[in-house]
Amino acid sequence: MGIDLPLIWFLIIIFSTMMYIVMDGFDLGIGILYPAIKEQSDRDLMMNSVAPVWDGNETWLVLGGAGLFGAFPLAYAVVLDALAIPLTIMLLGLIFRGVAFEFRFKATPRHQHLWDKAFITGSILATFMQGIVVGAVIAGFPVENRVYIGSHFDWLAPFPLFCGIGLVIAYALLGCGWLVMKTEGHLQQQMYRVLPALTLLMLAIIAIISIWTPLAHSTIAERWFSLPNLFFFMPVPLLVLWSSWQLLKSKPSSSHYTPFLTALLLIFMGFTGLGISIWPNIIPPSISYEEAASPPQSLGFMLVGALFIIPIILTYTFWSYYVFRGKITHEQGYH
Repeated sequence: MGIDLPLIWFLIIIFSTMMYIVMDGFDLGIGILYPAIKEQSDRDLMMNSVAPVWDGNETWLVLGGAGLFGAFPLAYAVVLDALAIPLTIMLLGLIFRGVAFEFRFKATPRHQHLWDKAFITGSILATFMQGIVVGAVIAGFPVENRVYIGSHFDWLAPFPLFCGIGLVIAYALLGCGWLVMKTEGHLQQQMYRVLPALTLLMLAIIAIISIWTPLAHSTIAERWFSLPNLFFFMPVPLLVLWSSWQLLKSKPSSSHYTPFLTALLLIFMGFTGLGISIWPNIIPPSISYEEAASPPQSLGFMLVGALFIIPIILTYTFWSYYVFRGKITHEQGYH
């Protein structure tokens, strides 16, 4: 039996997407939480907690996009055509946010608030648009003769917009867990107070999407609730409930790593559920990853490069987090 190159590339893109959500989610979440923190010294601390690693986190977004372009050009063309507007706004948000990282610490006190606003706006815009993209993919795209035939504004629908709000809450929860792990004192206490509310909001959003999706799509309902699939997929909602309970009972006397790691598990389970819902389609509702794949020669050639570059990315990512491990205080700073 030969190697299933389309499946390997589908898994690489899923892995890159999940790594991006894990790695960039919490630093986008810090920007989302910024308006809740008024003390300038605490804002400095929040930004310094991710300043050494934030730009490397976005490598996974580039890898996923490049992989989709090379391995599944049909999916890339459809997604880019259907979601050109939210993807462009997302990139603008990431640009504003990235510039704010560097310019905020160089600005005079009189102008620093402008870069704070750029950081907040960029983080919320980028996250909201990413959520819209996720929601639009789940809702599906009308494709005829391998060409997208829908409107450029089909993403302006209730479900994608709700998913955008959901991802803003999800990233805020990740950011909250990160700050609990990386800070101490006053800022950490504030994050512990915010954590239960964010957890309950996240749980409510997951519940609404879990009900909304099968009601809107009979094929998804059949996949989740038919036997024996129901028993196979049962660990997903159970782990969601367990993660939520762990977050709700988190307190300063417990391990400071627990909220962040548990939030990661909660988000991972949420996206696992969405992945199960659309599998094996890369362009829901009807085009599978095999139908959208490039020729085997192209996939094989790209795989050689991927097997070389992915271990390098993993190595420098691990090393950067290892070097900047531990708590950060007001006396320390990347800038």
